[in-house]
Amino acid sequence: MSVAQIETPAPRSFARRNPVTGDVATLAPAATVADAQAACDAAQAAFPAWAAIGPNARRALLLNAATELEARAPDFIAAMMGEIGATEGWAGFNLMLAVGIVREAAAMTTQIGGEVIPSDKPGCIAMAVREPVGVLLGIAPWNAPIILGVRAIAMPLACGNTVVLKASEQCPRTHALIVEAFQAAGLPDGAVQIVTNAPEDAAEIVGALIDHPAVRRINFTGSTAVGKIIATRAAGHLKPCLLELGGKAPLIVLEDADLDEAVKAAAFGAFMNQGQICMSTERIIVVEAVAEEFAKRFKAKVETLAVGDPREGKTPLGAVVDAKTVAHCRSLVDDALAQGATLLVGGETTHNVLMPAHVVDGVTQGMKLFRDESFGPVVGVIRARDEAQAIELANDTEYGLSAAVFTRDTARGLKVARQIKSGICHVNGPTVHDEAQMPFGGVGASGYGRFGGKAGIDSFTELRWITMETQPGHYPI
Repeated sequence: MSVAQIETPAPRSFARRNPVTGDVATLAPAATVADAQAACDAAQAAFPAWAAIGPNARRALLLNAATELEARAPDFIAAMMGEIGATEGWAGFNLMLAVGIVREAAAMTTQIGGEVIPSDKPGCIAMAVREPVGVLLGIAPWNAPIILGVRAIAMPLACGNTVVLKASEQCPRTHALIVEAFQAAGLPDGAVQIVTNAPEDAAEIVGALIDHPAVRRINFTGSTAVGKIIATRAAGHLKPCLLELGGKAPLIVLEDADLDEAVKAAAFGAFMNQGQICMSTERIIVVEAVAEEFAKRFKAKVETLAVGDPREGKTPLGAVVDAKTVAHCRSLVDDALAQGATLLVGGETTHNVLMPAHVVDGVTQGMKLFRDESFGPVVGVIRARDEAQAIELANDTEYGLSAAVFTRDTARGLKVARQIKSGICHVNGPTVHDEAQMPFGGVGASGYGRFGGKAGIDSFTELRWITMETQPGHYPI
């Protein structure tokens, strides 16, 4: 009697295509729910050993990871250019900052402290101690994939947690390279896991990851709409989230501002990486007294920001991530123009994703461009009567991530900054500014919690109260 041979199904995969050429950039594993659960199981199994490693040994391994990341620079640049149409410069900057994030996390391993708190009970020593929580789920986006992928991993590891990274469907190879670097650094097997999934499976896979009992906390960087879904799912399990979501960053230009500096910062903030940064300047709010002169200088500056094929590396602006971004941005511009705004700078999109910089003047509160995040190379100029109205306009948004104000009076600038409802505000600097040691995060629809530095320690550890009695107890019963 013959026995039929059962063939094991081949693993599924999905293709990520280059947004400029349409060619397949990456073939990546399309995880099943079982694969996602296995990744969580592996991270859970690795947790006790990783949590038990001393702070200096953990630091050394993280520093190894930084070196491994740097060693993969050509691969990272090729992956980012292929998967999301990034320029070589943006990819290189991503890697540089990501390496800094890992080194900063390494420095934090000996800063995870506690305190002794005076107790009213005689002989009682009361301590507050911070301990790792277990498995952390990190969900990272595509727009700054090395920075944000590393950010989802580095500080959780420094605090003694293990990590499952849910990669973006738009840059699976870029995110996989990050995990390969950490694994090559000598961390215990299973300490860092990655899950890549086909776009159509995203909801099911993310849900399974959040639901897994080993996952104790979630950090997510992405859109506000998806962030709400994740927070709602996590709330069903009483699992804390750290959410860094959308933005509609205002840059205020007061009448005493250095206009040349304001123009430079506004152009950088609005159009770096084609405006596909959570901190991107989306609203330039200019006091009427200098609005005409600012608009004139800003128009001249932006007209120098040509768009071109990112593979050639000859222009400051490259591709947006997909044609949907172009359609969305154009709809915002068209709505504003239909309501009386003026197009100062614009142009036609080529190759479906090479969209030039757009500046729309005379934007008002009733226009979609005032309220809806563009996440593309489009910025609106809004005119304010005075400082008070500029602050009012800046705060007229559901978002609150980054902001900026320009004035030669630094005390005035600080006073204005304190009145803007955002997690981050810069005086005489652009809205796009990130450093590994800073408490990064927003308020309102931009999310809650903080990445970076000692604030990151708070996000990725559990604060416990432990007491020790040193005298015989006296009890009423």
